[in-house]
Amino acid sequence: MNASPHILVVDDDEEIRKLLGRYLQTQGLRVSLAASLKELKEKLHRGRPDLVVLDVMLPDGSGVDFCRDLRTTSGVPVILLTALKEDVDRIIGLEIGADDYVGKPFNPRELVARIRAVLRRTGEQRETPPASGRRHRFSGFTADADSRRVVDETGAEVPLTAGEFDLLMAFLERPGRVLSREQLLDITQGRSLGPFDRSIDVLVSRVRRKLGDQGAFQILKTLRNGGYQMTARVETEAAPE
Repeated sequence: MNASPHILVVDDDEEIRKLLGRYLQTQGLRVSLAASLKELKEKLHRGRPDLVVLDVMLPDGSGVDFCRDLRTTSGVPVILLTALKEDVDRIIGLEIGADDYVGKPFNPRELVARIRAVLRRTGEQRETPPASGRRHRFSGFTADADSRRVVDETGAEVPLTAGEFDLLMAFLERPGRVLSREQLLDITQGRSLGPFDRSIDVLVSRVRRKLGDQGAFQILKTLRNGGYQMTARVETEAAPE
């Protein structure tokens, strides 16, 4: 029997921190709490949680800056908690590698729904990997569906977050097909597109940058009023057993 997912909640507001801790536990999740970046780093050093819920404003630093630095060494999923109202601030959070964000004030049930959605894309794949999968080769890269890794032609790994990998796989499994933002959000996150939701655009931009396709659009093409299209040639083969 698999252990319940371990969630690390980081917020300097003691009331919010304890409230979330208690509520997440009632939802069957294991919870650790931290009030600062220092405590967060100490807990990460002791062991990797399945997901971090991270406030963007902490007494000893910025959660956004920490998330950016974390992405250079770890793929642990991160959901940002932000009191900032402007969409641009939330977009920055997504651009630097956060998997999702929740604006304060928020309903704890919404946060749990977001946590479970991210865990479906990350933790469940680690706990129950498919018996067999496929490899997609495109533009000098190889994406392995089982290991959820992308490597370039030299064998060096391209550090994609869970959300970025899911987006890339959506294109690789549908080469040449035009996919709207609504379709991509439904495929990768199982939710509908809000009127000001730019998360798909941000993810596409991040994937392009990491694949060296920024400005060239030889891999992912933008279609005006249409969405996006994988234009690179894709060769698919069964992964070796």
